[in-house]
Amino acid sequence: QYAWYSVISPEGCAAILWKTGAEAAKAADALKLTANDNLKNEIIDAIIDEPLGGAQRDPVAAADGVEKWVTRSLRELAKKDVDELVKERFARFRKLGKLN
Repeated sequence: QYAWYSVISPEGCAAILWKTGAEAAKAADALKLTANDNLKNEIIDAIIDEPLGGAQRDPVAAADGVEKWVTRSLRELAKKDVDELVKERFARFRKLGKLN
């Protein structure tokens, strides 16, 4: 839920674009690296809610949430034809990085 994904840190991006890390917040916004951004851009499959205070405060509850999501996802994937699943995954990975 609070994780982010990017090929470069906001500070690194700002240093390249504006020659200073002081623009990190502006770079972070431009990078669209939040979980919600990644879900919208179809980089991730889902956002798993973290326990109150974050996963580091209650790793057991956090792991439970991940386990439930993985189990549910595997059940859904098991219903699909393998060839169709491979085609879907190939198409998804081919469009990663393209702007919507």
